[in-house]
Amino acid sequence: MTVKQMTNPTSSTSSRPRTGEPEELVPSRYALKVGEIEVLVVSDGVLPLPATMLAHNVASSVRTAWLDDMFLPSDAFDWALNAVVVRSGGKTILIDAGLGSDPNLHLPRAGQLIRRLEAVGIDLSSVTDVVLTHMHMDHIGGLLADGVKERLRPDLQIHVAAAEVSFWEAPDFSRTAMPQGFPDALRATAKRFAKEYHNQLRLFDDEHQVAPGVVVSRTGGHTPGHSVVRLASGDERLMFAGDAVFSVGFDHPDWHNGFEHDPEEATRIRVRLLRELAETGTLLVATHVPFPSIGRVAVDGEAFRFVPIFWDY
Repeated sequence: MTVKQMTNPTSSTSSRPRTGEPEELVPSRYALKVGEIEVLVVSDGVLPLPATMLAHNVASSVRTAWLDDMFLPSDAFDWALNAVVVRSGGKTILIDAGLGSDPNLHLPRAGQLIRRLEAVGIDLSSVTDVVLTHMHMDHIGGLLADGVKERLRPDLQIHVAAAEVSFWEAPDFSRTAMPQGFPDALRATAKRFAKEYHNQLRLFDDEHQVAPGVVVSRTGGHTPGHSVVRLASGDERLMFAGDAVFSVGFDHPDWHNGFEHDPEEATRIRVRLLRELAETGTLLVATHVPFPSIGRVAVDGEAFRFVPIFWDY
């Protein structure tokens, strides 16, 4: 993968799919630079979930009112699925790996990451490192898709918090509020992942530098080992917040998402990160903020406001 291919998504080498399939009508990748660090946000598709997943600690009428204000249906919500490719210090780093394929959950609009990486000209064998914000299946499943492991380099390093791996040895879902079928699928996917990639896991406790200007830090909350990735080069900053921040979390940071394993701690962390982003002007990318999910955070009274970037064509 050349620098041109990474930083210019409209070039003939990077925007034309390698598979012979027609171009997608909806954009699925967006490139930018953070100082000298190259960043590519790639959509893994969308994950349709019941609207109750937005918050299980508020009345349904309150959720519906927010959805109405956003011109969204009241019964279901499409969660964006975003991953990021970073190039720094000679390394090509994939941050989260998308959903992959789970036929039992019937999610045909998700699990697009591997195909879209190929379409932009990123060979899986060029990926030197993977950073996992946590081990929910929509962040690790792409590495379990058919034929993927065989195409990854044998010295691939997968960075994940030790607390996350430990949690999934015997996960506790008692404080979550997930749709039927998801707990079993999450448990099975994490168990399979830990088994298949055990030798390539590189565990850290609280913070770890993966490459120059690329630091992963454990936050906890969403899951015990949930982590965020901070990029810094020159005067520019970007945070990939994983599942610490959701679209509704700007307006209602105290709403408890159905996948959060410690909702109160997740709320505290969300507020802390949003305040940090607002104070520093750091760019934000998050897994479930609609693609390309790049923007800044402003304080809005007792809550926050997401300010999307203007696309650079």
